[in-house]
Amino acid sequence: MLTEIVAHDEAALLQRWIDNQFNASGFRPDRIGRAELQENSTQFLSSFRRALNSGATDIQGADWAGVRHILDGLSSARAEQGFSPTETATFIFSLKQPLFERARALYANDPARLAEATWEISQVLDKLGLYTAEVFQRGREAVIVRQQQEMLELSTPVVTLWDGILALPLIGTLDSARTQVVMESLLQRIVDSGAAIAIIDITGVPTVDTLTAQHLLKTVAAARLMGADCIISGIRPQIAQTIVHLGVELGSVVTKATLADAFSVALHRAGLAVVQKQAARRKPPADPDRESEGNEA
Repeated sequence: MLTEIVAHDEAALLQRWIDNQFNASGFRPDRIGRAELQENSTQFLSSFRRALNSGATDIQGADWAGVRHILDGLSSARAEQGFSPTETATFIFSLKQPLFERARALYANDPARLAEATWEISQVLDKLGLYTAEVFQRGREAVIVRQQQEMLELSTPVVTLWDGILALPLIGTLDSARTQVVMESLLQRIVDSGAAIAIIDITGVPTVDTLTAQHLLKTVAAARLMGADCIISGIRPQIAQTIVHLGVELGSVVTKATLADAFSVALHRAGLAVVQKQAARRKPPADPDRESEGNEA
């Protein structure tokens, strides 16, 4: 029955559906244009009609693979564009109204068939709407995970202080996931630059517990395996007391209170030194009046 409703003047049905979406109060013209909306709607309705013609009613079946593929792409794209789950699912639910109108026009004199058609429309579109919401949610979760990964990478920059000397300033909590990013970033820069010394600055780390200290030691050990020595800077009095209280052994790792102190040690190990440049002393300019007085005398 739904097949008959969709097939009856499909072009008019498509146009009515697009107009409903475009004129809806929640439509976002700033994120999707009419041309893109028409393309999405045309592709979906065509695939929807083919699935209905197959006679299969299970939207998870092979006959509905094309419909699911379109909804997968649309939901993922709208998740990237910042649409809400409701706005995304409205793409499917907005098709109900034109289908209901078509059913009333076709079965106006047959209440039983009209009720059956209304139920069938609701059943199919509700399932597709829920599927769209589920795909959208997975897409949003993927976006969030990617953004978190990007933030982790941005929050662990490895900078070159001098030829052969790297610095890794850490800000925020150092957990297992972030330790992995820190380690990968540092080791890659060691490989790329051939640096022999790396300074890990924890001035911006609010607290250091046993787990955080272990993460630092793992990073130091990994850097040593790559041929680079590490210096840990930013050891504040509170952190020093915590490390002693926890009984964490830092071994032979050199620690300094500030990044400047650590940089000084790194320069010394590299056989370098910072020397203050003194300005050459100049004679004060001669006073012409005093010279003329001397000549008169």
